[in-house]
Amino acid sequence: MKFTISREQFLQPLQMVSGAVERRHTLPILSNVLIRVDQGALWLTGTDLEVELVSSVQLEGDFTEGEITVPAKKLFDIIRGLSDGVDIVFSVDDNKALIRAGRGRYTLSTLSANDYPNLEDWEREVEFELTAGELKHLIDSTQFSMAQQDVRYYLNGMSLETEENLVRTVATDGHRLALCRKEYTQSSLPVRQVIIPRKGVLEISRLISDDEVAIKAMIGSNHIRLESAAFIFTSKLVDGRFPDYRRVLPRDGDKTILASKAVLKDAFSRAAILSNEKFRGVRLNLASGELKITANNPEQEEAEEIVDVDYQGDDLEIGFNVAYLIDVLNALNTDKVKLTLSDSNSSALIEDAEDDSALYVIMPMRL
Repeated sequence: MKFTISREQFLQPLQMVSGAVERRHTLPILSNVLIRVDQGALWLTGTDLEVELVSSVQLEGDFTEGEITVPAKKLFDIIRGLSDGVDIVFSVDDNKALIRAGRGRYTLSTLSANDYPNLEDWEREVEFELTAGELKHLIDSTQFSMAQQDVRYYLNGMSLETEENLVRTVATDGHRLALCRKEYTQSSLPVRQVIIPRKGVLEISRLISDDEVAIKAMIGSNHIRLESAAFIFTSKLVDGRFPDYRRVLPRDGDKTILASKAVLKDAFSRAAILSNEKFRGVRLNLASGELKITANNPEQEEAEEIVDVDYQGDDLEIGFNVAYLIDVLNALNTDKVKLTLSDSNSSALIEDAEDDSALYVIMPMRL
């Protein structure tokens, strides 16, 4: 096996698949990247048995077909450290991978490609196509609400749902919930709900950019696959039932507040500095035309911010985790936000004031 390629052409797909490689694993081969030359193209594959990422690039110079696996991090560090514009000659000889670039020469250990695991073949049951920008919006609008290492393993991921003319993403950690939906007009989709694991969600967000590139999504009974011109990403699905989040969506809020997102975010960020580092609580006092935000900590330090808001109604005092509020404001791409409240014991509903495609629910705190 042998091929010649420029540093830039090699680095981009290598960087892409390296995200799927598990650095600390009991199986040594999972620290490797699979390199395959086939029909004039270089194919790179990384996996940790949960997610698999494949990227390819056309070869322009001489090549000899074959396949091998080499340590992913070492190879990536070598290629990244080379000078721009240098040509790389990669070859395999006597179970060693040899990399020549300029006057440099590197020898890497290898493991047989025959032992490299691949996610088994599976049947697709649902298929649809979105632009990368649409998919990124669905994921980035909700992913921050996923749980981390929760014993309720089905919360450590994101629910992806299809339903006639809708694609929907939902994430919750039990204290907050994020939901985003996108109308799908190309065809009628079957009703389906799957849970993408946390690592898969983060990898997808890293892979795709906010552009018009077409992404084909395929869902099977245990896997989801995303295909674009640049990569093929496959992830196992979480085997579990996502909670019925519709029951926790607030429906009886009678207090509506309109406010500047930037002003609100800055006020929360400043108040957060003096909040309790463990519980992160802030108190919101709502009165006609203004919102007072207060925070304090065990050191008896205190912060107070008063923000002008569009609100006419009864006074209300309620507490929230300020980090959750800031996360939502960071996710919203708008100038004005709408908060809907009912009483001091009920969850808050937060939305873009002019776009209802995403909504956020935050449970109150007792302070």
